[in-house]
Amino acid sequence: MYKKLAIIPLAILGFTSCSNDDDNTILPELENEVVAPVTYEFERNDETTISFSGQTTRILMAEELANALKDPSFTMAQLNAMYNHVEGNADFADAELNSSDKVLRSKTAASFDFFAGTANSEVIADFEGWINEQANDVFPVWSQEASAGVAGGIQEAGGGSTRYVNAKGLELNQAVAKSLIGALMLDQILNNYISPNVLTPFEAANDAETLIEGKNYTDMEHDWDEAFGYLFGNTTSVATPLDDLGSADNFLNKYLGRVEGDTDFEGIAQDVFDALKLGRAAIVAKNYDVRNEQAEIIREKLSEVIGVRAVYYLQQAKTVLADENPDYASAFHDLSEAYGFIYSLQFTRAVGVNSIEPYLSRTEVETVLGNIFGNLANGFWEVSGEALDNASNTIADKFDFTVAQAAN
Repeated sequence: MYKKLAIIPLAILGFTSCSNDDDNTILPELENEVVAPVTYEFERNDETTISFSGQTTRILMAEELANALKDPSFTMAQLNAMYNHVEGNADFADAELNSSDKVLRSKTAASFDFFAGTANSEVIADFEGWINEQANDVFPVWSQEASAGVAGGIQEAGGGSTRYVNAKGLELNQAVAKSLIGALMLDQILNNYISPNVLTPFEAANDAETLIEGKNYTDMEHDWDEAFGYLFGNTTSVATPLDDLGSADNFLNKYLGRVEGDTDFEGIAQDVFDALKLGRAAIVAKNYDVRNEQAEIIREKLSEVIGVRAVYYLQQAKTVLADENPDYASAFHDLSEAYGFIYSLQFTRAVGVNSIEPYLSRTEVETVLGNIFGNLANGFWEVSGEALDNASNTIADKFDFTVAQAAN
């Protein structure tokens, strides 16, 4: 439905005068049609204008960090060096990442609209706190069995995976990984690269097709592509990224795929992809109204992904904990993923052209997390089904879906 939009040609005809036909007035047509390509392909002088290598690099850095947080051979210093990489340092297994000047920390909660382009100190403190706690409190007791108030490992029923949790049952690696989805990928897409506040200053240069020095694209084209990159930057095919939706990375791409797989939300991935294509085509056509309309669609749909997955994991955990002999390892894994998605809600973007607000504010997020984790002496070990339902309802009420729809 988003493949083609047009400003309808307008012709205003003057009324015919009996005395002088020359009084008739015909205004010129006003037309600026935007047609989205079938695939995400844009060229100038037979060369691509698409570039988002920095986003691919940060996705790969985040993958290595997330894996390192599950390996007790890493030190706190090594983990923090991965998060706050210095160009040339051997912080990663991938030599290309080591040679990069890209940094995860500097782009965490650093959007123009929400944070004036500077990494937010409170959010950074949260991430560094989780990383340090994993290294200092969980890694040293990796072989210890976890219990209420005691960090360590806890195995899923039937010989399943062992989950390594802190004293309150939280998998800190999940807190980091799932919170990066919001604080890095989502925040940069919704509140930075597709924001009219970021793009509007480049309109004159885009109208003149002024290219970035040494590049084949304008600033505005590049910004939009960087938004695309945080979602599809590690895909096999840039032109047709839905072909490997859900498997390109373990961050926003993965969970857009998961929500797409729920029949209640089927079509959401195509909606996002179509809006990305049409918005990019609108930039080429210099039609900024259409560009902004597509930005609104992307903000709504990707924000919904975060809300849906937060409720999904809360409800999965509630079901497990309701069992007569709960599989705590499985429940805590779900709750840890829920924790990260709830944390990510503060980086969503409420609909409305002039809206610069998340669906849930940081204060609201802290309240929800406090009710199911932080305010409980033993955290997830003592959370109730009622508290999980209350949290689910609080989130769903902010969106246009029900708890039942998200819980599937």
